[in-house]
Amino acid sequence: MDAFKQISAFVNVAGKGSLSAAAQAEGVTPAIIGRRLDALEARLGVKLVVRTTRKLSLTFEGQAFLEDCQRILNDLANAEASVSLGGVKASGHLKISAPAGFGRKHVAPLVGKFLEVNPEVTVNLDLTDRLVDLVNEGVDCAVRVGELTDSSLVSMRLAENHRVVVASPEYLARHGAPQRPEDLARHNCLSLGQQRGWTFRNGDRTVVIKVSGSLECNDGAVLHEWALEGKGLAWRSMWEVGADLAAGRLVAVLQDYAAPPNGIHVVFPQRKHLPLRVRLFIDFLKNSYGNPAYWGDIHP
Repeated sequence: MDAFKQISAFVNVAGKGSLSAAAQAEGVTPAIIGRRLDALEARLGVKLVVRTTRKLSLTFEGQAFLEDCQRILNDLANAEASVSLGGVKASGHLKISAPAGFGRKHVAPLVGKFLEVNPEVTVNLDLTDRLVDLVNEGVDCAVRVGELTDSSLVSMRLAENHRVVVASPEYLARHGAPQRPEDLARHNCLSLGQQRGWTFRNGDRTVVIKVSGSLECNDGAVLHEWALEGKGLAWRSMWEVGADLAAGRLVAVLQDYAAPPNGIHVVFPQRKHLPLRVRLFIDFLKNSYGNPAYWGDIHP
């Protein structure tokens, strides 16, 4: 308890700029604050604060120690808030990034629900298919679908991302259904502009089959619409086409060759010292996506 009081006094003095202001914040006398600072410096064996009659300043060691102490007190406040009923609420601004298509369907609706239980939080949701730089762009966390490439970020797997080849019943009635991945060479395949291959399982191996067709687009939502219109086969994620499969608007083919799923992840710059609002939002995503009822029947 004495160590905690000493650290609290030090942080308050550094933040308030004087012993008297720190004393007022803690409800004690300036003399008590001074004694706690003296005891802290004696225990550490280093000078933290330079005090004169006119001003107070931190030493180099004091500045470095202050940053650690602020993180410790913040972690303690977060820990207490996470277990206390009616205690400290999450607040402040939260910046989130997510892929455009997935974000519209499966992030934006959850942001609204998150704010219903955390009304003191404000959110900026950036929906983009480019790979954002979390640190330099001030993004608290990002949802990413597929393989992760940035090993410097902390990641948490939220759900599996299954992909499936689909076509409309009308297209299959005209052209028949492919029985093997090699049959795709005889079909009109709708592909992303930069994506010329679709991945399948062949025994214990995964293989990439080159595809071609009369239509390409760099927007997956357009490929989805073209498939619904009967213009060809598309290789899409279940989170996107699951409702259409359930309703019969699309039909899945080559299911025996479906590639292993990749992941739906949330990434963030560091595991420690996460603000409470970020930690609660990540937990909210994890609990939502981890509930089978959320996805319904869209996963094979």
